Amino acid sequence: MDKINIFKMSCDDTLKIAELEKECFSLPWSNDALLEEINNSNAHFFVAKNESDELLGYIGCHFVLDEASVTNIAVFSKYRNKGVGKALLKALLKEAQNSKISKIYLEVRESNTPAINLYKSMNFKEISVRKNFYSKPTENALILAFEF
Repeated sequence: MDKINIFKMSCDDTLKIAELEKECFSLPWSNDALLEEINNSNAHFFVAKNESDELLGYIGCHFVLDEASVTNIAVFSKYRNKGVGKALLKALLKEAQNSKISKIYLEVRESNTPAINLYKSMNFKEISVRKNFYSKPTENALILAFEF
């Protein structure tokens, strides 16, 4: 795999991210919703691209006071298990630390073992379960947290 480069999300990225959302999620974010995040001062969205400038994945997070909540992280299926998710998480953790964030939360489907393994490898800890949080299909969410 080529080098993974991380950039702040731009307007030029949102159409491709909307495609990725459709590939990964049963209730995908629209291009318009992604565009709104660019002007949201609490939003911190990053994209991963290869040396050919091809979008590999993205991560989004909202910072409020000293806490943050990951909205989504997604990687195109052909680029999974190649370090893209980890690179995106590292970029987000660096941004959060620079912004004096003390804790980051995220939800993950109980059945999403690859994502859970990634988060735990980055020192996220399971703190709770939200029953029937997800739909299409209905599933519990594990709540994970990272503390600086």
